[in-house]
Amino acid sequence: MKRKILIILPIVILIIGFIAMRVLISMKKEPPKRPTVACPRIFAAQVVELKDIPSQVTAYGRLMSAQPITLFSEVSGEIMRGSVPFQPAQSFKKGDLLLKIDDRQIKLDINTAKSDFLNALASVLPELKVDFPEEYQKYQAYFDCCGFDEKLGELPETDNQKVKLYLSRFNVYKLYFAVRNLEIRLEKHYFYALFDGSIVSADLRVGSTVRVGSQLGQIINLQNLEVELPIPAIDIQWIDRQKPVVFTSSEISGQWQGKIKRIGKNIDTRTQSVQVYASVDRGDQNGLYNGVFLKAQIPGRVIKNGISIPRKAIYEDKFVYLIKNGKLDYREVAISFQEPESVVATGGIMNGDTLVVEVLQGVAPGMLAQARISEEGSR
Repeated sequence: MKRKILIILPIVILIIGFIAMRVLISMKKEPPKRPTVACPRIFAAQVVELKDIPSQVTAYGRLMSAQPITLFSEVSGEIMRGSVPFQPAQSFKKGDLLLKIDDRQIKLDINTAKSDFLNALASVLPELKVDFPEEYQKYQAYFDCCGFDEKLGELPETDNQKVKLYLSRFNVYKLYFAVRNLEIRLEKHYFYALFDGSIVSADLRVGSTVRVGSQLGQIINLQNLEVELPIPAIDIQWIDRQKPVVFTSSEISGQWQGKIKRIGKNIDTRTQSVQVYASVDRGDQNGLYNGVFLKAQIPGRVIKNGISIPRKAIYEDKFVYLIKNGKLDYREVAISFQEPESVVATGGIMNGDTLVVEVLQGVAPGMLAQARISEEGSR
């Protein structure tokens, strides 16, 4: 009996203590709960001020000659030296003889044909002197001026049909055109420079024998250089063709000016760009090389009532965050022009709006927000 009491007594004491603790806890008053206050997040922002913004298109392209020429031979013979060496990287001036092809045989053929022509003309002169003395004088003067060492002049014209009949009967016209044809062929033996330029390649050198159709080499015009610039089709509307283009290069120090020459009418379906060609002013070409890569700054038209927005503040290419009445507002804007680091919006935003200009993560429209207008963001 005594043993049972010793076992039950501790259990009873624990139960009584637990009941007493619960009573005491229920008698304790809970402290009043403080109301939860939401803290707004602070974001870098700027106050919108719409104004006229001058646009500028940036593009990259390679400087190339607008007049590359491949030389082909239209006659056969041995290549002979001109007034400048015909070899790659050789510069030349307008009018220089680049090379010539042996012309001795063609000169003899011309003199032979000219002899036949003069013989025919000499045969008809007595007939003209008797029947048409008024026509005779000009043909006699023409005969006296003809020589074997100079180019044949224009044959005198006549409206008298009988004189034409005389000239035709003695084959004067036929032999005259035969001489002129050979003189044209003689000109094909000489390759004169039509501009200041440089020899890019020389496929055949002095002493080689060429045939009709043989490629002799390539030359480029250094007086007419242009840059081919692929520009997004959406930016073409802003280009101002009247303003100068400024070129710079990461490969060559210096700055050059030019102007827009022509704008393509075809859009590249792969890049959605249009080819724009700009020339480089002749006076600014010092230090430039054919093939150098250039950066072009093309001044554009003025964008009315726009605002420049950093690219980092644009979401899904057309949305921005604003702070309105202490909360974030997600709004779509109309982007008219894109620059490398920013875009210009002209719609969907008004003067006085507070625009968030930093990258946002983990936010949602309606979230409490406070603007931190910095000096950089207000510009």
